[in-house]
Amino acid sequence: MAPLPDGFSYAEWNATYNGLSFGIAAMGSATIFFWLQLPNVTKSYRTALTITGIVTLIATYHYIRIFNSWSEAFTVASKDGGDYEVKLTGAPFNDGYRYVDWLLTVPLLLIELILVMKLPQAETVSLSWKLGLASALMVALGYPGEIQEDLSVRWFWWCLSMIPFCYVVFTLAVGLAEATSKQPSPAAASLASAARYLTVLSWCTYPFVYMVKSVGLAGPAATMYEQVGYSIADVMAKAVFGVLIWALAAEKSAVEESGKLLPN
Repeated sequence: MAPLPDGFSYAEWNATYNGLSFGIAAMGSATIFFWLQLPNVTKSYRTALTITGIVTLIATYHYIRIFNSWSEAFTVASKDGGDYEVKLTGAPFNDGYRYVDWLLTVPLLLIELILVMKLPQAETVSLSWKLGLASALMVALGYPGEIQEDLSVRWFWWCLSMIPFCYVVFTLAVGLAEATSKQPSPAAASLASAARYLTVLSWCTYPFVYMVKSVGLAGPAATMYEQVGYSIADVMAKAVFGVLIWALAAEKSAVEESGKLLPN
């Protein structure tokens, strides 16, 4: 929990406020959608879709906590109808909620992808453990650097967290290519591929946002870019990714149901 810098303009405060609001709305509505869709997929894929909804539910909760912490850290007032003035209240802004969220949701994101691809059981268990533990280690290694002001320390922890990060990204981009090609229809293969590459793309956003405070940016602008950047990346990695998981589950359910209806 690093102290907030003073001197926020209304535009900087408002951009962060709206970014966090967007996170709440996107995650909350996605949770409702995923769980409403549970009856529309076959039993084989309901676990994956349930986990998808759990991920966005956890994210919704933590975004509410971050949003409330942000709001309580400032007073925003206009004197005599003039420009809004933003002042720190002295209450701490607890951004640690993000890391608690990621520690819970990032392994689940990978597990839901593995489950919906319906790999052999032994491969499913093995990949779930390997990717789940690697992603949790990545988040855990990133947090000590996030709360540091010393740039050399931030870079040290960034480099350490990139080791499990690279392993997970390589597995998604290369290791699951063969399993993707074995999906039951071209549409399912395309959706599985899109889900893998969206994960890689959205995940690659996080290291760059993490580095915002390490490349010369500081003060309110750096905090704004960091918060808004993480919010956009989270929505892509959880809500948009979840829509692809639902679409893949629905497509595979339709293929399997049509196969059962074909005459022997």
